[in-house]
Amino acid sequence: MKRSKKNFKNAHILIIGSGIIGKFNALELSKQGFKITIADPQKQKNSSSAALGLLIGKMYQKSKGRSWELRKTSNELWPKWIKFLKQYNSNLHIEKPLIQLTTEQKNFEKLSHFISHHPNRGLKVLERDSTIIQNISKIFNMDNLKGIISNEDGRIDPITLLKTINIYLKVKKINFIKEKVIKIRKFNNQWISTCSNKVDIKSDVIILCNSLDALKLIDLNFHNIKLKPVLGQAIEISLNKEEINLLTLPKHFSINGTNFVRTDKNKIIIGSTDEYDIKPKENTFEELTDFLENKPQWLNKNNISDKWFGIRSRPEGEASPILKSLEKGLILCTGFYKNGILLAPACSNWISEEIENHLL
Repeated sequence: MKRSKKNFKNAHILIIGSGIIGKFNALELSKQGFKITIADPQKQKNSSSAALGLLIGKMYQKSKGRSWELRKTSNELWPKWIKFLKQYNSNLHIEKPLIQLTTEQKNFEKLSHFISHHPNRGLKVLERDSTIIQNISKIFNMDNLKGIISNEDGRIDPITLLKTINIYLKVKKINFIKEKVIKIRKFNNQWISTCSNKVDIKSDVIILCNSLDALKLIDLNFHNIKLKPVLGQAIEISLNKEEINLLTLPKHFSINGTNFVRTDKNKIIIGSTDEYDIKPKENTFEELTDFLENKPQWLNKNNISDKWFGIRSRPEGEASPILKSLEKGLILCTGFYKNGILLAPACSNWISEEIENHLL
């Protein structure tokens, strides 16, 4: 039986997974007045905490298709969300610009070709004698860097973002359950989710935002969903004051696909994504830095002050991410690969529109 519009906003929605996607969906849906519960045993530790927060929108080298449309929507929504969330944390902002560098001539030619065919994206080629490239080359002992700069792309600090959303969710008294959901079933037009402590949660809708664990809760004989693990890893390098001053570097940039985030004059984060792994290798430092032929003295294992990783998921046989209504009251929202933070606004926008089909 269809729910009346009068009771539409009284619906209870369970979000399984408390990463950036789960919390952004809770943010969007709670603004609409729904009763929200988030279930996740790893509330403070998930794949989002290992993200670097780079928002690659205009630099994305496609101009059509589903992935581009999602990026385009997020590009339009992010400024609005930043303005809204600043009410809860004035320090939240997007740092611009974003710089992409390469040592490979073929890759540079591809980037240059893309820019020439998309003059309205605000992208520019960085000349080799530019101050930016000269400073990076000097600190990293490199002499063949080439690249592009986007004044409209940038970075949002993922930790600050998650903390800000947490403040909002606390103000809205969103219910958090620190238990793992191990089974879901439908009974009398409601969903029953059984937690690891044997407590049941009743809801009208379930949104699965728990990455690879989502596959454990759905019937894979009926739903042909395949996900592969993707490892995101990062190390923090901390330097003595007399060693080198990192302030001459841009705040964030990439070289040959490896990302760098300068956090202050003596600290820099180096991060990357490896395909189809579930735990970092013992030689993480080499994995992240061996593309540098003449590694500078300051970039060594002794200067590692922190390291972390997170497991993400990538769809197999279909585009990333997976946004699907599996059946009445059950929505799958996962497989964001590298783009969870970037696509969070577009994802929550899709969910907010799709939810009506499940409740009316």
